[in-house]
Amino acid sequence: MLNVRILCVGKLKEAYWRDACAEYAKRLKAFCSFSIVELPESRLPDDPSQALIEKALEEEGEKLLTAAKGSAVIPLCIEGKGMTSPKLASTLEELASRGISSVSFVIGSSFGLAEKVKQAGNLRLSMSPMTFPHQLARVMLCEQIYRAFQIQNHGKYHK
Repeated sequence: MLNVRILCVGKLKEAYWRDACAEYAKRLKAFCSFSIVELPESRLPDDPSQALIEKALEEEGEKLLTAAKGSAVIPLCIEGKGMTSPKLASTLEELASRGISSVSFVIGSSFGLAEKVKQAGNLRLSMSPMTFPHQLARVMLCEQIYRAFQIQNHGKYHK
């Protein structure tokens, strides 16, 4: 069974985001070992300098890469590759068929991801050319992972 994790910087503050992710996590138990790992966000002043932002991204990046050790890494970033839901399904299936037992999707903080996290990625994924709040991106990713497994298993969910 494939181990799928979402590694993210920061917590979901609103209950409705947590509830949505919990619902998909419950549904995904039938298809994979699924978890969401929340790593602490670096504390920054209200108007941080670019140097402070870069330092925070580097620190967060180290934590993300440590948490992702031993898995295929798929960072979510604007310059990533967009793909259809069926393509995501086939990508996960291909990774599993190559003997990869663990996949870590990575969502950075509101300032993004350190370049080294993007470079470590087996695939860079973009949810859309539009910008979304990180909380919404997490829920959307949970839904797309669930949809991918439904597609793989010829479920009725994907139409």
